[in-house]
Amino acid sequence: MQFGLLGTGFQLFGYEEKLQSNPLQHLFEVYVQVNKEAADDKSVAKAAQEFFQRLELGDVQALSLWQKFRDLSIEEYIRVYKRLGVYFDEYSGESFYREKSQEVLKLLESKGLLLKTIKGTAVVDLSGNGDPSSICTVMRSDGTSLYATRDLAAAIDRMDKYNFDTMIYVTDKGQKKHFQQVFQMLKIMGYDWAERCQHVPFGVVQGMKTRRGDVTFLEDVLNEIQLRMLQNMASIKTTKELKNPQETAERVGLAALIIQDFKGLLLSDYKFSWDRVFQSRGDTGVFLQYTHARLHSIFSGMMFSRDHQVCFCLSKWLLAFLLPSRVNSPVAAFCL
Repeated sequence: MQFGLLGTGFQLFGYEEKLQSNPLQHLFEVYVQVNKEAADDKSVAKAAQEFFQRLELGDVQALSLWQKFRDLSIEEYIRVYKRLGVYFDEYSGESFYREKSQEVLKLLESKGLLLKTIKGTAVVDLSGNGDPSSICTVMRSDGTSLYATRDLAAAIDRMDKYNFDTMIYVTDKGQKKHFQQVFQMLKIMGYDWAERCQHVPFGVVQGMKTRRGDVTFLEDVLNEIQLRMLQNMASIKTTKELKNPQETAERVGLAALIIQDFKGLLLSDYKFSWDRVFQSRGDTGVFLQYTHARLHSIFSGMMFSRDHQVCFCLSKWLLAFLLPSRVNSPVAAFCL
């Protein structure tokens, strides 16, 4: 239904120039505006529902707009993720499975698992005894699919395509029940490989704000990191003149952000603090990079290569921790 709102919102409030110049920002602005309108105006909500229905039925105009938004969004993801050193082989979200979701509904019905409600929706009773907490809605009253339906279709398609050993879903912990229900439905549909599906939940970062406001985009965070680190570097008298201070600031800042995030337990929520991220002492990314630079400085002043077997006063485990170039881990490699 979200895309129904977005499609309708763009037709009402969208600008092609803004979409091309800053796709994610403009689509977010449109989405916020159309949600406000839909809450006050039933005709807008109805138009969004009809747009989503047209999309699921394969309407050319609706599909064309969806494809445009998707392509522009993926281009932005690739560009922003590149700054993090992150690359994906394939982008394939649950919205890609609108057609196959209808096949899933037919399969559920053929197995006697699809139950119609008095409201016209279709549900699956995972308990077998009508327990309300175990009811999962898989179809709206207008016949369109939901998140769970499309995730079922996606899982089946990915098994057919990749014959995976394990499929891991990494999302915030708020989706724990959703994936429990999806995996359980796959099991009762007869897919033994459902046991190979795993949900890895994580906690939520609270209180993250940038100069642009409360809603935080990844690019805003990356820009803020670079700006704050440049300011920190400029305020330290011992900072050397650099050929590319912006690149150095971003690398050190990203290390600071990543180390800060990795310090906490995966499932724990935590309040974000820019001041804590950029602390130069303690178990912080800034201190890690500072120590790395100091060790490089020590090595460069010696008369032999740092690859030579030399007994330093620092213990091996300390060197392994402080020299990212010697550690085979994603975090260490990223800090280079």
